[in-house]
Amino acid sequence: MGQTHSGREDVPEQEAAHGGQDDPDTQVTLQHIQKLYPKFTIECPSGDLHLHEFKRIFGLNHNATEEEAAYMENVFRSFDTNGDGHIDFMEYIAAVHLILRGKLRDKLAWSFKVFDRDGNGCLDRDEVRLVIKIIHEIKKPHDPDAGADVEQIVERIFSLVATNNDSQISLDEFIEGAEKDPWVMKQLHLDIGPSEWFMEHQENQH
Repeated sequence: MGQTHSGREDVPEQEAAHGGQDDPDTQVTLQHIQKLYPKFTIECPSGDLHLHEFKRIFGLNHNATEEEAAYMENVFRSFDTNGDGHIDFMEYIAAVHLILRGKLRDKLAWSFKVFDRDGNGCLDRDEVRLVIKIIHEIKKPHDPDAGADVEQIVERIFSLVATNNDSQISLDEFIEGAEKDPWVMKQLHLDIGPSEWFMEHQENQH
């Protein structure tokens, strides 16, 4: 990722002050944003990224399962922060910032939003099962553990994370459970789709 920008001299003072401990190759600088904008306008001439365009960028084809399509809609919704049905450039930049510079807790909060299909602020077993199943399908060719029984994984997650024993997982329980247990972190921390999507955009710019 060394080609994202030329170095620390391009980082605005407030960025440098805020992110002094970050790898300079993962900074989202003003120069970087200026490079992203033409790419965004080419792919989204209307100035907005709609769901069908979002699915195309992610490589979701017409043969995608109903579950895969639902998962992608959840990812789209998580980036559509004002809920108007499309992703504008500022929401796009916010997604870029999360992917490249977001702290772990921020990424976990984003993961929670993807899991939370109905947006009610709590996860039930069906919501967790859906995402775990799809993620395991994605990882299966590269991760031998991805063949594990999804139902057992879901039950183990709830036994470790749902501290109130109310069959639901809150945002706080989600984050705390992941931070305390590496296995839970592996199951709940979603970083696969958006990172690959953004890196593909990065490569296409040069």
